[in-house]
Amino acid sequence: MSSGSESEDSSGHCSTPDSDGEVAEEIAIVSFGRKMETAEEIQSELEDRYETIDIIEYHGDVFEEHWGEYDCFIGLMASGIAMRKTAHLLDDKWDDPAICVVDEELTWAIPITGGHHGANQVAQDLATMGAVPAMTTASEAAGKQGVESRAKAMDAHVVNGDSTVKTNLAVLDDDLGPVERLEGPKAVLVGDDVTVLKRNTQDGIVLGTGSVSGASAEAFLAAWEEALAQTDYDLEDVEFVATATRKEEEEGLLEAATELDLGVVAFDKETLLAHEGPTPSKSKELIGWPGVSEASAIAGGAERELVLEKIGYENEVTVAIGR
Repeated sequence: MSSGSESEDSSGHCSTPDSDGEVAEEIAIVSFGRKMETAEEIQSELEDRYETIDIIEYHGDVFEEHWGEYDCFIGLMASGIAMRKTAHLLDDKWDDPAICVVDEELTWAIPITGGHHGANQVAQDLATMGAVPAMTTASEAAGKQGVESRAKAMDAHVVNGDSTVKTNLAVLDDDLGPVERLEGPKAVLVGDDVTVLKRNTQDGIVLGTGSVSGASAEAFLAAWEEALAQTDYDLEDVEFVATATRKEEEEGLLEAATELDLGVVAFDKETLLAHEGPTPSKSKELIGWPGVSEASAIAGGAERELVLEKIGYENEVTVAIGR
């Protein structure tokens, strides 16, 4: 479902802009001439986060002239102007570019179309300049991570866009559950309430993580940093965090993953038993589960192998790294 060529962002991740639009890489700042200084400030602040960020001076047909050239427009203007000048161009939310407007004082960053397809992402980036991101998509407004946001966090894209209506409703109702990973060759038959995410790259690493109940976000972050320091990889190489379904609601884990913009994939007991690591674990004797960190790192890795065997941090968090 991808269109455009693969590109590597400033952090080393490979991003594939596609018709689903949830990865925004090519940005245009549309600004009135008198606001060019602010436009240049935005460009300077955000240029390392995107493949392209151009400044285009506003005129009456500017959006129509450049429609389809960019993943997202940043309108440095009143929201009413952007809405009136783009309404007749809107056709399909999966194909249309996203639009986020911001005022000259950088007070508000308002996604007006394509929130899940780039505009929320841009609004969050503008927040680093002091703007308040006024996101109205239901899942984000409720403080939850929609499936498009999960895809972005796991460096993946949505294959079957229409399914996200039902799966995002499940997110709102806390009924979606963890993302499940399947490896092929395999044929999968799904209904219209199953969202399929396809990974953009296959060469990253996975942080397999276990913990005691109530481990803090700081402990997870420190443990991951310590584990990565023992390898040739760094944070930019991490595709996602893997754990067990019995740990998927650990607040510290979720908070740490969110801080690093990483997705979390939880594996069930049977899957982890099938990918048990080499380090003995007391949990198998006590509750029948294998060591979570190594098993989830192996299960999550594309090559099903360990880069780093389990290490512990402060008797709170264990980490293994797979690929």
